[in-house]
Amino acid sequence: MMQRWHRKKSHFPLVAFIFLGIIVCSILYNESSIQQVHEEDPSNQGPNHQQHATTVTYVKPNLGTHSNFAPVLLDRFSRCNSTSEYSGKRIRWGDSKVERGRRKSLESCDVFAGKWVFDRESYPLYNESDCPYMSDQLACHKHGRSDLGYQHWRWQPHDCNLKRWNVTEMWEKLRGKRLMFVGDSLNRGQWISMVCLLQSVIPADKRSMSPNAPLTIFRAEEYNATIEFLWAPLLVDSNSDDPVNHRLDERIMRPDSVLKHSSKWEHADILVFNSYLWWRQGPVKLLWSAEENGACEELDGLGAMELAMGAWADWVASKVDPQKKRVFFVTMSPTHLWSREWEPGSNGNCYSEKMPIDWEGYWGSGSDMPTMRMVEKVLGRLGSKVSVLNITQLSEYRKDGHPSIYRKFWETLSPEQLSNPKSYSDCIHWCLPGVPDVWNELLFHLL
Repeated sequence: MMQRWHRKKSHFPLVAFIFLGIIVCSILYNESSIQQVHEEDPSNQGPNHQQHATTVTYVKPNLGTHSNFAPVLLDRFSRCNSTSEYSGKRIRWGDSKVERGRRKSLESCDVFAGKWVFDRESYPLYNESDCPYMSDQLACHKHGRSDLGYQHWRWQPHDCNLKRWNVTEMWEKLRGKRLMFVGDSLNRGQWISMVCLLQSVIPADKRSMSPNAPLTIFRAEEYNATIEFLWAPLLVDSNSDDPVNHRLDERIMRPDSVLKHSSKWEHADILVFNSYLWWRQGPVKLLWSAEENGACEELDGLGAMELAMGAWADWVASKVDPQKKRVFFVTMSPTHLWSREWEPGSNGNCYSEKMPIDWEGYWGSGSDMPTMRMVEKVLGRLGSKVSVLNITQLSEYRKDGHPSIYRKFWETLSPEQLSNPKSYSDCIHWCLPGVPDVWNELLFHLL
């Protein structure tokens, strides 16, 4: 091989050597630049997508304390005046006082590793028709689903038992407190589940629900407690923050600001955050807080989510005292859009599925591994300030738990739509009673 190389080398013209030298020098220069960027802040590697390493700058998230500059809030009428490629800006966040290591559990058992057990005696924990706050989007039996097996599955950890659900005990944990769920429609489903789990012991004249708004509040007078939901699908400020009118052609966010949302969530005693699904819908436009002329950058979903997680994490690191406030982050809720993933050769989705997947360790395309690794990295740096509600793997097994065609979203599905479940099934959200009730049992266990 070396002899062939020497024979060929003798025929190279001088200009080729010059050209080769230029390339080598260029590569060495770029490698040096990249190394310098990495050494500048080795713990803050930033989004791994569409970066321009030689132009990276770090931006401190705007929490209202770092700067007097208050950017104009985004709404559904906001537009980008121009769009360019992502410049490589990264979120600089962190607090040297953050305690490394997770909040210590009272037991060593991993409650997120287990199996689903059919339990007709103890489940469901409430009846769909008995909850006046049930959503038509999640009320599957009401909208025609006759097989009710999805309501009777109990989560059983391998090496221990979950703390048995107790309504009175949960209310005592919440006495005088605000429990707030913050995120997208999947987190709203978990909030509705929690309200349905708890509302039955509160007399009708001692409970109330505020009208649907960015912040919706269920209040129990006897316990001086609230269970709230804040619509914030991207965690950071965005043009999709209207809880009703958020289906937009162009998604714009402020990657360095949670000001609009944190002003509502900062006084809650127990916070349950989620974010995932909205980042899988294509590129996101970035409008930085210091940008005044509507000039946006564009970044893919994973990179944009990492920026948003950085701004959120800076709020947690700077503002959360674990002795006074509990913060939970719910891992991604999987979808079941392709039945071929659990039944090779089939060509459907979650429609007509009646049993969980019994293949332990199953992963489908509804759970994105790069996203999971990024979230794990961010949460790992927050240490004991955040508890992880790891619902992904256990929910992966529940292909039977989605509404499919048995739901109402704005309008009831037409006969033509009902006859085409392959196109109109909802394999993203979850029927209630069902899987989100178990998420809340895990929350109860960890509290």
